[in-house]
Amino acid sequence: MSCSDGVAPFRIAVQSSALEDLGERLRWTRLPDQSEWARSRFGISTDYVRELCDYWREEFDWRAVERTLNRYDQFRTTIEGESIHLLHQRSARAGAIPLLMLHGWPSTVFEWHKVIEPLVSPGPGEPAFHVVCPSLPGFAWSGPTRASGWDVRRMARAFVTLMERLGYQQFAVQGTDWGSIIGTELALAEPARVIGLHLNMVLVRPPVREAAISEAERQTMERQERWLAEEMGYDVIQSTKPQTLGVALNDSPAGLAAWIVEKYQNWSDCRGEVESRFSKDELLATVATYWLTGTITSSMRLYREYATMEPRFGFDGKHVEVPTACAMFPAEMYHPPRSWVEARYDVRRWTVMPAGGHFPALEEPELLVDDIRAFFSER
Repeated sequence: MSCSDGVAPFRIAVQSSALEDLGERLRWTRLPDQSEWARSRFGISTDYVRELCDYWREEFDWRAVERTLNRYDQFRTTIEGESIHLLHQRSARAGAIPLLMLHGWPSTVFEWHKVIEPLVSPGPGEPAFHVVCPSLPGFAWSGPTRASGWDVRRMARAFVTLMERLGYQQFAVQGTDWGSIIGTELALAEPARVIGLHLNMVLVRPPVREAAISEAERQTMERQERWLAEEMGYDVIQSTKPQTLGVALNDSPAGLAAWIVEKYQNWSDCRGEVESRFSKDELLATVATYWLTGTITSSMRLYREYATMEPRFGFDGKHVEVPTACAMFPAEMYHPPRSWVEARYDVRRWTVMPAGGHFPALEEPELLVDDIRAFFSER
């Protein structure tokens, strides 16, 4: 790729002054009180945020994150006036499958760093992939969005343009969180281009029908109601007032860490012990990326854009005709029955995973890679 293609090489290199400023802000962190009775009922532990911020200031090595990501070929391009950053790692294997991997919130492309090499350079008899991992518009190294209107449908169109610009007319898609929703929109809009859709978060509405619900459906709905009652506060505020919340999170690294790390604690297969699944370095790689790129507010604006987008999948009666695989990790936030998903997607593979949650590329990378390989080897 070259600048003449509209795709320019890129490397991550944060200025030392930005890291020094971050250190000073962490030094002057002012944390709230926390009574013993409020320790687990009112959000993330203040004691743990203090421990995490002390580690961030005294031991965390941002340059190691840069080295991890700079191992891969990175580029930037501009689509519809917005900058889009991407990792694009090509396989040496003839006939490798182009694979567009789409992250969500509060993730970044760092989430893919454990799965890229196994997908690009597999063992004998395993399918190989040319891996494309864009930062969503408004996220991380893509930079803050300059204009409104960047909902999931517009992002899907932009990623079709991106893949064309990279020379791929047909390609596979893997999506998690927002990536699963964007991937769905892409498959709906351009089914001839997408050779297969692999999802590890499946968001569907219960089908409308007169028959009584099954026991499995009842259990799913009850579980979902419990989860929504406990965990969806973030979604409500990010879907209505992201700019207001952004003032606080963009100004306080401790506040940003608390907001993001709570999601890794509550959405992963860690049973409340976040460091049983992620190291402090992995958690802070994501938090620091949002801090150093100044994109936490623009990333949250996607929730507002989606909340006002019409029509939305599930309310429009559309069906995804692209062959779809669903990797169902036990601690994922949504667990619809297969019958619900088959009402909306052409489900060809359904894998119930033994472990993992909302961040499988970090939690269970081998399980995720094996399922991707198995699905696309059949295409």
